[in-house]
Amino acid sequence: MKHEATETVANAQEDRLLELVIEALEDLKAVDIRILDVRGLTSITDRMVIASGTSTRHVKSLADNVTRRTREAGFRALGVEGEQAAEWVLVDLGDVVVHVMMPGVREFYALEKLWSVGSEPRTGS
Repeated sequence: MKHEATETVANAQEDRLLELVIEALEDLKAVDIRILDVRGLTSITDRMVIASGTSTRHVKSLADNVTRRTREAGFRALGVEGEQAAEWVLVDLGDVVVHVMMPGVREFYALEKLWSVGSEPRTGS
């Protein structure tokens, strides 16, 4: 019984973290936000969020906003990579990993196809 309660709390926290990430991306007009559920495919993370920015400055701003908003809510980023070039910035939040990419980089690496989970785009993004 105790294990189920702990798991329920963990799932609620993960869902809240995912909501914060999506809100932070939508606030700054990220393009083509996708949520990939990779549980069962990898032990690295449970979900990946992939979004595009319209310029390197936009990509960096999106990643910074994700980090700031999640930190304000009490979540700590385990790492942030790629901020210098800002063509692909990865924000590792543990249960959720966020990839913010320039469209050309995103097309080249095709993470959605790599993970082949057939996720749907968020409406209005």
